Amino acid sequence: MTTAVLLSGGVDSSVALHLLRDQGVEDLRAFYLKVWLEEEVMSFGGDCPWEEDVQYARTTCERLGVPLEIIPLQTEYLERIVEHVLTELRAGRTPSPDVFCNRRIKFGAFLDRVGESVQTVASGHYARTTTDDAGCAHLLRAPDPVKDQTYFLSQLTQQQLRRIRFPIGDLTKSEVRQLAADWELPARDRKDSQGICFLGKIDYRQFIEYHLGQRPGPIVDIDTESQLGEHRGYWFYTIGQRYGLGLSGGPWFVVAKQMEDNVLYVTHGEHRQKRSRSSFAAQQPNWIAAAPTSGSFQLKLRHGPELADCHMNIGDDGGLQIDLDQPDSGVAPGQHAVIYSGEECLGGAIIC
Repeated sequence: MTTAVLLSGGVDSSVALHLLRDQGVEDLRAFYLKVWLEEEVMSFGGDCPWEEDVQYARTTCERLGVPLEIIPLQTEYLERIVEHVLTELRAGRTPSPDVFCNRRIKFGAFLDRVGESVQTVASGHYARTTTDDAGCAHLLRAPDPVKDQTYFLSQLTQQQLRRIRFPIGDLTKSEVRQLAADWELPARDRKDSQGICFLGKIDYRQFIEYHLGQRPGPIVDIDTESQLGEHRGYWFYTIGQRYGLGLSGGPWFVVAKQMEDNVLYVTHGEHRQKRSRSSFAAQQPNWIAAAPTSGSFQLKLRHGPELADCHMNIGDDGGLQIDLDQPDSGVAPGQHAVIYSGEECLGGAIIC
């Protein structure tokens, strides 16, 4: 049985590969997914950033005696991720590309490409899986609450999760770093990537401007209706954003966007709480195992250790109505609302 390891050149996937090799997994193969949009890289005056990643991946594989193959997936990225992101931004929403990246690319396009030649795929994500007596796979949070990545995996399908392994899912980040040091892996001192899945070292705002340009418009205080300044284009901003507004007398927070007139609405920090939302609707739910019934759950509106208590009602059409126990000022259309029941990530839906 062939096990494919998605190797990025970073410390997490390198440790995952080493663990599987030490466990005696047979027919172990590593794959680097080349998704860099080279036209954008050249436009921003950068070098090919994937070459450094590949060098780390290649050195690691040579050290461990595991074959490495580079899989080009730029076309799939452009069609399945980038076009989605640009469409959402034009509509004034806040997309979460890393969420769809896992479903559509890492565990989607890749498995489509290798087909039945690979039975299991492993990655360096901080998450855990378990299988019940009926053979249904469940996604569980990692013990490291800061690094837990189930938010980004919430769109996985049951068919995908059954084929996935997360070798470092039971470890904390400090434990992974220590193992990398003990084993003297090439990536042991390499910094974690902070970029969006398809951008890496490219600045997200640069990427947006490259594709959508600028569209200056007024920044308006929603409480007084007075103009405070000018923005570069509503697609650069998201609900709850504080930084990058260039306004004095703050703090100021984005609370709404009016796309037709290109207006960005803000509120002062002293009024922020009354502009927070305690309920919202979400659509297109993805349930990893089985659809839950209405009731009380926990919720993540963004990647991070915080879980919010909520009550969820599921409509006849499958849409969700979510009521938060505590209001949140960063509920943005287009983002993912990810639902948890204890340690299990049940799935998620897109905020309306």
